[in-house]
Amino acid sequence: MNWLEHILGSEWEVTPAGGATGDAYFAQFQDRKLFLKRNSSPFLAVLSAEGIVPKLVWTRRMENGDVITAQHWLNGRELKPKDMSSQGVTELLSKIHHSKELLDMLKRLGKAPLLPEEVLRDIRMNVAKVLQQEEVVKLGIAYLEKELSAVQTDHHVVCHCDVNHNNWLLGENKQLYLIDWDGAMIADPAIDLGLLLYWYIDPSEWESWLANYGVTLTNSLQRRMKWYVVSQTILFIEWHRTKNEIPEMNYWLDYLHTLVTEDNQAQ
Repeated sequence: MNWLEHILGSEWEVTPAGGATGDAYFAQFQDRKLFLKRNSSPFLAVLSAEGIVPKLVWTRRMENGDVITAQHWLNGRELKPKDMSSQGVTELLSKIHHSKELLDMLKRLGKAPLLPEEVLRDIRMNVAKVLQQEEVVKLGIAYLEKELSAVQTDHHVVCHCDVNHNNWLLGENKQLYLIDWDGAMIADPAIDLGLLLYWYIDPSEWESWLANYGVTLTNSLQRRMKWYVVSQTILFIEWHRTKNEIPEMNYWLDYLHTLVTEDNQAQ
């Protein structure tokens, strides 16, 4: 962490903030607190300007080309699963999906829309063959292949792609933020909507939730949401397999079994 001391000075107390990349840190000096990250996307500046992430304080480019960003360290808390049905979550996700500024920025960064056939190709190529031979995974992939032509759409927006409750922060000022944008894509909004509704919202409330968000619950949207939930679940299973996290892998295998075998409202 010598590079942090070089930027901040030795008087700052710096501690790792965890995360998948290991490139995030908390820094504190007296009553000043910062969240630091190495090589965040330039997208962060637009997210900060839109009030979607905690305020960006400064950006520094290192001699080796690394870019360091500092944001306000947010005093607040992560949302609990029960909080995800709140009006604030609905409004913020709608704001993100309807933002022309965010979409234009991702396009300028070279992002092209993620298409369902690319998702299916990713599963076929990158999910371990031994896992693809599991009966429930075979059923899941067969479902994705069968439904592929039914989930095409020309409507693409900025999607966060990981709307887990742990990524939603409620500040002491009651402002809601959505953080960890490393996986952001231009894609069908059904990616975010499907995961959020399937995980956190009772199916009996989907229609009213989506009305507050700003769309109608159509058969097309239902099919697209389910398609992306099935595909993401298969990728979760593979991710936990690579980490040798067997209980978590088995949890998602059971969840996939529920998705592909039960006749529920979302089908």
